[in-house]
Amino acid sequence: MAVHTLADATVDELLARAGIETARVAERTAMAGGSYNALHGVTLTDGSRLVLKVPPPPGTARLRYEAELLCGEALFYESAAAAGVPAPRVVHAEWAEDAGAAPFLLMTHVPGVPWVDVAGSMAVGERDRLREELGSLLGALHAVRGPGFGYPAQRVAPLADRWAPAFAAMTGAVLDDAAAFGSWLPRPAGAIRSALAAGAGALAEVTEPALVHFDLWAGNVLLDGAPGARTISGLIDGERMLWGDPLADFASMTLLLGAAESDPAFLAGYGAAGGRTAFDAAARVRIALYRSYLYLIMLVEVVPRATEGEHLAWVRDVIGPRLTAALDAVLAGG
Repeated sequence: MAVHTLADATVDELLARAGIETARVAERTAMAGGSYNALHGVTLTDGSRLVLKVPPPPGTARLRYEAELLCGEALFYESAAAAGVPAPRVVHAEWAEDAGAAPFLLMTHVPGVPWVDVAGSMAVGERDRLREELGSLLGALHAVRGPGFGYPAQRVAPLADRWAPAFAAMTGAVLDDAAAFGSWLPRPAGAIRSALAAGAGALAEVTEPALVHFDLWAGNVLLDGAPGARTISGLIDGERMLWGDPLADFASMTLLLGAAESDPAFLAGYGAAGGRTAFDAAARVRIALYRSYLYLIMLVEVVPRATEGEHLAWVRDVIGPRLTAALDAVLAGG
């Protein structure tokens, strides 16, 4: 699925709905980097910069959890602001897809470059310092509590008062999507369901719904400053946020930190901010469950997004075995 772009007139129409007149708009630029929503940078005549995010048109193929993603993204940024965590700030948001008008999110622009773009040139000392800073920020996010477990848009299932049924609804939805799209999986769907069910007992330990970003790879952490003195300027793309177990973010950081639960620098910052830094067998089962869910999403979404070429091969060759390993870890008890 090619990410759609918007005509200038459409951008201006959405900005007007947010209270920004066309006369205040100096520049509109389509931005790269999105794989689902369209992104447009907007510069106003006073020099301030905004980012406009618009989901695909109605009828576009997607996973069930992707309905009204902007609801979660707006909520993530509002929650991050309350927690003092750097992230875009919401200027205006309309996300209901059945309201008769195109949904969109308008937010402030965060300066910086994605961590992934500079990782190769980063000295060890700076890398460890930034990992500790990330741990501290994540600890602050995970202290935010939600009204129930699940996705805030409630298109997969209503918010639940227990984590286990909420997570079962989430994994069940993506496996149903896999069947609907005919997605390739490294194991039969029935075997995957059984493995996930085998680890469900560990979920009972989670009693409070925490704010989870669930997409903290190196492209969604922005850094600003000179080499050697960089700091984290923002956590972006919070559209996949959910209310759940803080350990779910350990799964989403795998491509950034490897096993975050074994990273001393990250854990130092996370623990100082009140996060959990000791992991028993049940905690490791839960992390394996969340990795399984993340890898399932990555394997299934390539069909509605019409992914081809090298990235499709990477997903199958790299993510497929990772899903298998995560499921085996669940069955082995962590």
